[in-house]
Amino acid sequence: MKDDHQATWETYTASWKAETKAEKEQLFQQSLAQECVYRDPLAVAAGWEELATYMMDFHKTIPGGHFVTREFKSHNNRSISEWNMCAGDGSVVGVGISYGEYNEQGKLITMTGFYDTPKSE
Repeated sequence: MKDDHQATWETYTASWKAETKAEKEQLFQQSLAQECVYRDPLAVAAGWEELATYMMDFHKTIPGGHFVTREFKSHNNRSISEWNMCAGDGSVVGVGISYGEYNEQGKLITMTGFYDTPKSE
């Protein structure tokens, strides 16, 4: 299943780069269960609508922002990926690790990102 999970993961990752909610939803249909839950240090988004809204807000902060997977491992319907967060020009603006869980249809049901957040002073 590794290849299937990696393809699903990359489709989900592409949804972060998609510019419109319609484009994101098309990628979600291929990669995410509708009841999916996304978590990171700054937010929790349940379902496609909340996740798409969060992604659109991400683009307001980092225009053209997207993720590039550096390494991917999976087993037993779970995965870990190491990634670069890139600006629209491709420059790396952050790094992190994500954990994913997949349902029996091979779609992501949970995605949890881990990365450093700006320190408040």
